Amino acid sequence: MIGFYYFLSLILVVVSLYYFIVARSYVKRLISVNILGSGVFLFFVATAKNTTMENPDPVPHALVLTGIVVAVSATAIAVALILYLNKEER
Repeated sequence: MIGFYYFLSLILVVVSLYYFIVARSYVKRLISVNILGSGVFLFFVATAKNTTMENPDPVPHALVLTGIVVAVSATAIAVALILYLNKEER
């Protein structure tokens, strides 16, 4: 079952990287970067569970929680920059 999560995270990363390269709109690129981050978070959580111990390793979970907070703040800053760029183009 862990292999499925690794495969799913790889698919998310590859598809979002492709879409980031192909997309022309800043909003679509921002969404693809957020999906890329979700793929990386899924990989970390799957790696934390892939241990021989009964309980998963808490360090990757803490990294994912911190990453989610950073991703939300970076997304808010990116949305503000996109709105500013769109206002300047008009």
